[in-house]
Amino acid sequence: MTLPTPWRARGLTGIQARSSEGLDYHSPWVVRIMRAVLVRVVGGFLLLVAAIGIVFVVGMRRKSAAVINAVRRLSRATKALPLKTAGTGDAYASVVRHVGRTSGRSYETPVHAVANDGGFAIALPYGPGSDWVKNVLALGTAAIIYGGRTYSVDEPEIVPLAEATLNFTPRERLAHRLFGVKECLIVRDAQMSADGR
Repeated sequence: MTLPTPWRARGLTGIQARSSEGLDYHSPWVVRIMRAVLVRVVGGFLLLVAAIGIVFVVGMRRKSAAVINAVRRLSRATKALPLKTAGTGDAYASVVRHVGRTSGRSYETPVHAVANDGGFAIALPYGPGSDWVKNVLALGTAAIIYGGRTYSVDEPEIVPLAEATLNFTPRERLAHRLFGVKECLIVRDAQMSADGR
């Protein structure tokens, strides 16, 4: 190992130089090495984040079972966080209350519901195979907590997203295109259905 000039001039070996006075962190060669290591670590981290993002977007667009199942597991594990504010005031998320088609248990699922003429539209980024969608379709009814109010809904129907796209904001439509969302669940406000509107 070649020692920097100040250490060689003092006649110190590499071990003696490090143990007696430590590294001179202001030395140009130490700064260069630390900068190179930092650039590699940060660059590697950014590459990893970019790769995960690309896999996520491509996986969602192609409806990759591995990606969708990973996102579903993550969503289930963190469901309690969005449920704290979902359905209240101006919260982005609403809540769908539904009953399990085989278990008969009651469930709550955070979704992004958008009010439309006589009901709600809910884009399905994971497709119609989600458990909550199957439950709502099987029973034919559910409840949606939206804007601080609870609405009983019925007549669920899966439709192409193109039929309901005007209910969504331009930013939401961009996200739907980016993630390849093709389908939407439309439900009617049960009160309006009962009134014949």
